[in-house]
Amino acid sequence: MRTVKINLGSIPRVHDFVNTIALFDGDFDLISGRYVIDAKSIMGIFSLDLSKPVDLAIHSDQEADKVIEALAPYIIEQ
Repeated sequence: MRTVKINLGSIPRVHDFVNTIALFDGDFDLISGRYVIDAKSIMGIFSLDLSKPVDLAIHSDQEADKVIEALAPYIIEQ
Protein backbone atom coordinates (compact mmCIF):
# COMPACT_ATOMS: atom_id res chain seq x y z
CA MET A 1 0.00 0.00 0.00
CA ARG A 2 1.17 3.51 -0.81
CA THR A 3 -0.20 6.77 0.49
CA VAL A 4 -0.02 10.24 -1.07
CA LYS A 5 -1.50 13.55 0.01
CA ILE A 6 -3.88 15.16 -2.48
CA ASN A 7 -5.89 18.36 -2.79
CA LEU A 8 -9.46 18.25 -4.19
CA GLY A 9 -10.51 21.79 -3.33
CA SER A 10 -13.35 22.27 -5.85
CA ILE A 11 -16.32 20.45 -7.37
CA PRO A 12 -14.83 20.21 -10.88
CA ARG A 13 -11.58 18.79 -9.44
CA VAL A 14 -13.53 16.14 -7.50
CA HIS A 15 -15.44 15.17 -10.65
CA ASP A 16 -12.22 14.89 -12.70
CA PHE A 17 -10.49 12.97 -9.90
CA VAL A 18 -13.29 10.38 -9.68
CA ASN A 19 -13.37 9.96 -13.46
CA THR A 20 -9.59 9.41 -13.50
CA ILE A 21 -9.40 6.97 -10.58
CA ALA A 22 -12.37 4.99 -11.92
CA LEU A 23 -10.17 3.96 -14.86
CA PHE A 24 -8.09 1.78 -12.53
CA ASP A 25 -8.98 -1.55 -10.96
CA GLY A 26 -8.24 -1.98 -7.31
CA ASP A 27 -9.16 -0.32 -4.05
CA PHE A 28 -8.46 3.30 -3.21
CA ASP A 29 -9.42 5.11 -0.02
CA LEU A 30 -9.46 8.76 0.94
CA ILE A 31 -8.55 9.37 4.57
CA SER A 32 -9.40 12.57 6.39
CA GLY A 33 -8.93 12.40 10.13
CA ARG A 34 -10.97 9.44 11.36
CA TYR A 35 -13.01 9.15 8.15
CA VAL A 36 -12.16 6.62 5.45
CA ILE A 37 -14.08 6.95 2.17
CA ASP A 38 -13.97 4.92 -1.05
CA ALA A 39 -12.06 7.17 -3.47
CA LYS A 40 -14.35 6.12 -6.34
CA SER A 41 -17.46 7.39 -4.53
CA ILE A 42 -18.24 10.95 -5.52
CA MET A 43 -20.93 11.22 -2.84
CA GLY A 44 -18.53 9.94 -0.21
CA ILE A 45 -15.89 12.46 -1.24
CA PHE A 46 -18.35 15.33 -0.83
CA SER A 47 -18.89 14.26 2.79
CA LEU A 48 -15.25 15.20 3.53
CA ASP A 49 -13.83 18.62 4.35
CA LEU A 50 -12.24 19.39 0.97
CA SER A 51 -10.72 22.68 2.10
CA LYS A 52 -7.86 20.61 3.56
CA PRO A 53 -5.63 18.04 1.86
CA VAL A 54 -6.60 14.38 2.29
CA ASP A 55 -4.59 11.17 2.11
CA LEU A 56 -5.12 8.77 -0.78
CA ALA A 57 -4.33 5.14 0.10
CA ILE A 58 -3.51 3.05 -2.96
CA HIS A 59 -4.00 -0.62 -2.07
CA SER A 60 -2.48 -2.02 -5.29
CA ASP A 61 1.32 -1.91 -5.34
CA GLN A 62 1.39 -3.25 -8.89
CA GLU A 63 -0.45 -0.26 -10.39
CA ALA A 64 0.62 2.37 -7.84
CA ASP A 65 3.08 4.10 -10.16
CA LYS A 66 0.50 4.33 -12.96
CA VAL A 67 -2.11 5.70 -10.57
CA ILE A 68 0.29 8.28 -9.14
CA GLU A 69 1.27 9.38 -12.64
CA ALA A 70 -2.38 9.77 -13.70
CA LEU A 71 -3.26 11.70 -10.52
CA ALA A 72 -0.20 13.99 -10.59
CA PRO A 73 -2.29 17.21 -10.86
CA TYR A 74 -3.91 16.42 -7.49
CA ILE A 75 -0.86 15.21 -5.56
CA ILE A 76 0.79 17.71 -3.26
CA GLU A 77 3.03 15.36 -1.27
CA GLN A 78 4.33 11.81 -1.72
